[in-house]
Amino acid sequence: MQVIDATGLILGRMATEVAKRALMGQKIAIINCEKALISGSRNNILEHYKTKVSRGDTFKGPFIHRMPDRFVRRTIRGMLSYKKEKGEKAFKRIMCYIGVPEELKDKEFQTIKNASNERLSSEKYMKVSELTKILGAREW
Repeated sequence: MQVIDATGLILGRMATEVAKRALMGQKIAIINCEKALISGSRNNILEHYKTKVSRGDTFKGPFIHRMPDRFVRRTIRGMLSYKKEKGEKAFKRIMCYIGVPEELKDKEFQTIKNASNERLSSEKYMKVSELTKILGAREW
């Protein structure tokens, strides 16, 4: 099992890499999901997700998860063909956690160099924890 630390990683780039690895058959655990970053200006990010949340209704969706671990896992699902058998099995191999759970504390953590926030040319980004709190996440 690979354990990836999401601290300081760009969410979209991390999600594509994790989706590729899961499709190849690797089990992946992502820790510190609340510390992942979403690139872009704060106003644009908030506007984008607030319109997504206000669209639809509570029974038909779209369903935007408000907890950071579920939010990250849902983003990764968007990179997979989850309605097909191969994508469904790959999605089941991915687990996301807030913080570091007890069973993974003794494991070695990896990072994804292509998804590092050092690749950003500007300081325009927002943490997943900030966004989910604004959208209505309860305290974790």
